[in-house]
Amino acid sequence: MIEIGRRKLLIAGGAAAVLGAGTAPPAAGAVRPLAGDTSRRPDPGGQTVVAWNRTLLRILRTPGLQPATVHATRSFALLHTAVYNAVVAAHGVGRPYLFAVNGARGAAPQAAAAQAAHDVLAALYPSVAADLDQQLAADLAAIPDRQAREAGTRIGAWTARLLIGLRAGDGSAATPPALSPGTEPGQYRPTPPGFGAAVFTHWSAVTPWLLDRASRFRSKAYPALTSAGYANAAEEVRRLGQDTSTTRTDDQTVQARFWAAPIHNYWNEIAQSAATTRHSGLLASARLFAELNLTFADAVIAFYDAKYHHRIWRPVTAIRLADTDGNPDTVADPTWNPLAGTPNDPAYPGAHSVVAQAGADVLARTFGGGQRISVTSESLAGVTRTFNSFQDAADEAGISRIFAGVHTRLDHDAGQRLGHDIARYALHNLTDPPTPAA
Repeated sequence: MIEIGRRKLLIAGGAAAVLGAGTAPPAAGAVRPLAGDTSRRPDPGGQTVVAWNRTLLRILRTPGLQPATVHATRSFALLHTAVYNAVVAAHGVGRPYLFAVNGARGAAPQAAAAQAAHDVLAALYPSVAADLDQQLAADLAAIPDRQAREAGTRIGAWTARLLIGLRAGDGSAATPPALSPGTEPGQYRPTPPGFGAAVFTHWSAVTPWLLDRASRFRSKAYPALTSAGYANAAEEVRRLGQDTSTTRTDDQTVQARFWAAPIHNYWNEIAQSAATTRHSGLLASARLFAELNLTFADAVIAFYDAKYHHRIWRPVTAIRLADTDGNPDTVADPTWNPLAGTPNDPAYPGAHSVVAQAGADVLARTFGGGQRISVTSESLAGVTRTFNSFQDAADEAGISRIFAGVHTRLDHDAGQRLGHDIARYALHNLTDPPTPAA
């Protein structure tokens, strides 16, 4: 058995052959200079990382491939942590996540990245293994040096195997426990029209990737239902979020529909575009996607902790039952419906706001805040929205859920605070400070 990293996780078997003497991971506060991607670089644009990220997005958009009770951010974190650790080992520079693997001199980093990505995705989605095999073969065929290629694939295979083993018992495979519906004003209960059971009720118990506990930055207590702040938030979503609203503008309706897909997908695509446009090298791209997706994975664990701790009702419930909340400034409407379908989990904090804020913080740290970006949507084909900064995109993504009728501004504000806290913590604790993506 070998003790690895500051979590003191244990793995058995062949890891000892990989983690040789003197290759323990750096101490939590240690920083090693990160060299540019100019030596041994068959992938100057970092496109190996981007290509495998696109493959995972395609898998997740294929109905039936992602287990319903396993959050997709776990797959992104596994993929990109394995790729990053493999690239660090092949390059011989950088600070790996949780464990270090000895890299053979002259190993091809692109081969290490491709093999790690392939092995993680093949383990998670065996039904598409043949397609993954073809992608790996094409990546490896582009590396003419056989010895460098083979050394890289060994690193990638070991890295994927170790990481999958370390996360095998992380709680993600648990059966979600049933959640009893609330009965008091403010308490969450299933929402119309389907009144589906609450989802991911087990996710707050999943082992975090970087956080020491899921509740570390838990959102503060929800405002009293009798408060002016609550009344203002409820009235805003009642006016702007209704399916038949005449107050919501056409552009606000577009925003609600544009951001309706899984929010982590958008931010991975934004990262793809940023890395490609700025010609990020392999090492810089691997680090960026690892930072982004480890942050997302912990953000989801944390927001489910907060959601199921506070158990706040959704707007459709709050508005239909406003005559029970004790607040004379809220308006009850028993026939009120939101523009979008209400997710099957409590309202507070808002998931879109958490993840979007975390994504904006991670990308701004690497590329700078004032970046003009264009974003497309998998839920509203043919529409592109342009923003002057990552923060502008994050703000719109969060606020769009008010226009969709599924969150209030209270959920949004708490979500942004939580996303910012987690991103700041993750970036401080994960890797070396970023270098220019040249």
